[in-house]
Amino acid sequence: MNDPTRKFRKLVAIEATRLLPGWDAQLGELADEAIFFDDIPQTSAEVAERIGDADGALLSYTAQIDGEVLRACPNLRYVGMCCSLYAPESANVDILTAQELGIVVSGARDYGDIGVKEYVIHALVGLLQGRGGQMWREEPMELTNLKIGVVGMGTLGELIARTLRFFDASLSYYSRTRKPAVEEELSCNYLPLHELLGEVDIVISCLNKNVILFGADEFAAFGPRKIFMNVSIAPSHEIAALQDWLGLPGTYALSDSLAALGGPEIAELPNVSAGTRSAGLTFLAKQRLGEIVVENAKRFLTD
Repeated sequence: MNDPTRKFRKLVAIEATRLLPGWDAQLGELADEAIFFDDIPQTSAEVAERIGDADGALLSYTAQIDGEVLRACPNLRYVGMCCSLYAPESANVDILTAQELGIVVSGARDYGDIGVKEYVIHALVGLLQGRGGQMWREEPMELTNLKIGVVGMGTLGELIARTLRFFDASLSYYSRTRKPAVEEELSCNYLPLHELLGEVDIVISCLNKNVILFGADEFAAFGPRKIFMNVSIAPSHEIAALQDWLGLPGTYALSDSLAALGGPEIAELPNVSAGTRSAGLTFLAKQRLGEIVVENAKRFLTD
């Protein structure tokens, strides 16, 4: 029988959760003892020391909990990620080792997508119409009939495609799996990656973290006088290849965060625009994230 009064014996946040005020307090109420660290541990040994004999751990998107840590903490039964979790290969927790050890790992999905969708329109219109200091072409452009390719047709990619379709953009996409329903509803053509790159004027990368699809060959296929936008939470490109491509005439790179483009050496280029904070971390997104993190922990305790 489920026990609604069950608590963690000891719950440790190994770094700042970055949740809005109040959510840490709610998480703390789920444990007999709760410890919240504010700084980022630098080594696996430090992470293991912080977790110690705890049966629950929390982390955001900066720290790592690897297999060495999981094996060094025999009492650990739950890891709550206060950030996105889409696939084992893109997580900052060793999901496969956790499964072997019977440790439950939970994360969040899609909580920040609406803010990212809004950023895409803001950034593209700003560059197309010259409202941010630079303009892509000699005359202002509209999204109408503009050839745009979405790479990665997951939840975020589909949301962005729907938004661009509202503005009558001409859409193509590339994804690991085809989405026939999306193709039909949005009049969105599926194309192999290199073919798509040769056809479109703008590419929007919506890939999972640690998925790198854009290298020198892909940027060569893309060519000059194009716009590359990355709204993944990390680079989906080889940084040197992007930097070389940005040396071609009429090229621009856009992203809602510096980290997603790859670093200051990219952001300082005159044809690059990168935000200082992720568009997926709005107030409402953080509110949704807090709700998910607390609900995940409660679900673990009552299952």
